[in-house]
Amino acid sequence: MQEELIKKAGKYLANTYNRYPITATKGEGCWLWDLEGRRYLDFLAGIAVCNLGHARKEVIDGLTAQAAKLFHVSNLFYMEPQVKAAQLLVENSFGDKVFFCNSGAEANEAAIKLARRYSWKRYGEGRHEIIVMENSFHGRTMATLSATGQFKFHEGFAPMLPGFVYVPFNNLSAAEKAINEKTCAVMLEPIQAEGGIYPADKEYFTALRTMTKEKDILMILDEVQTGMGRTGKFFAYEHYGVEPDIMSLAKALGNGFPVGAIVAKDEVMEAFVPGTHAATFGGNPLAASAVIATINALIDEGVIKHCEEIGQYLYQGLLSLKKKYPFIIDIRGMGLIRGIELSIDGDSIQREFMKEGIILNCTKGRILRLVPPLIVNKEEIDIFLETADRIFSKQPKGENG
Repeated sequence: MQEELIKKAGKYLANTYNRYPITATKGEGCWLWDLEGRRYLDFLAGIAVCNLGHARKEVIDGLTAQAAKLFHVSNLFYMEPQVKAAQLLVENSFGDKVFFCNSGAEANEAAIKLARRYSWKRYGEGRHEIIVMENSFHGRTMATLSATGQFKFHEGFAPMLPGFVYVPFNNLSAAEKAINEKTCAVMLEPIQAEGGIYPADKEYFTALRTMTKEKDILMILDEVQTGMGRTGKFFAYEHYGVEPDIMSLAKALGNGFPVGAIVAKDEVMEAFVPGTHAATFGGNPLAASAVIATINALIDEGVIKHCEEIGQYLYQGLLSLKKKYPFIIDIRGMGLIRGIELSIDGDSIQREFMKEGIILNCTKGRILRLVPPLIVNKEEIDIFLETADRIFSKQPKGENG
């Protein structure tokens, strides 16, 4: 039955994904089931989306109650759930205003437009360039693809949109040298997630924020993957003790329901006025109800504190594996976004985990990305660590000593 469905997918779906040979049919907490009834421990969480786990009751209840009343009316109307969702984001972040959209790429697109329009209103034409980081990932639209500092994603889509200047990540002097009279913003991820789980150095991050303030250049933080408790803080910028001007969110914002947003300071968001930007479905009643339920559960259930503690438990277990297996080069990340860098092929290791009933991701061919639901418990972490130990022990003697 599963093989038949996979064949149909090959016939009817665009070939844009290297899909796992699994047809997911049900999820609960940190676990997934396929069409054949096999259970998997999910350390991917929809790519850092289902922070509260699968089939979270509060989100289901919020969506169900709202679906019975109103799906959509467009942003030509005021919507009570949208206002409540925006209030919760403002009350739990640096920002004053929220713009809702549908995805991370849309959120980053909105952030780029907002930065350019803010600078245009303040300084006039010509100040439009955005400094972005090598090895970054910001999305698949033409603007966010152009902002992405991994050139493999650009292949076949040239020309890229102008106005983006690429500099090395965690290199303050390179950023400083790139700033000129055309620069309006610096855009970066607190942790380069798709790029291999590379966190920004604290000294670099804080100095970059100081420099941008001195030059009246906006700081845009892409927290699409790091936001909503993933790092053990509500937002990753909290680890650094500084605040951005604009922040993009998506992925876990609705715990799986498609929704994105940008959060910004009043003086910046004032650059958007009616007619300058829009999203037909952005923050509609269903999406907003998912945001409300997600944020309330994160706060009321102590999920973020749990993430911080269990993230340390996972990290210590990973360090123990690193001591045991020399082909583990590095362990990186914060909270429950962790990367295991290998000197051996990571794609084959990822497939071994899948055979053992654990779903995770490999990026850049040799970095295992772990982003389990934030509700993962010690027993489930232990299952992962024991499985990892078993898989790593089977690697050729020449690789692991």
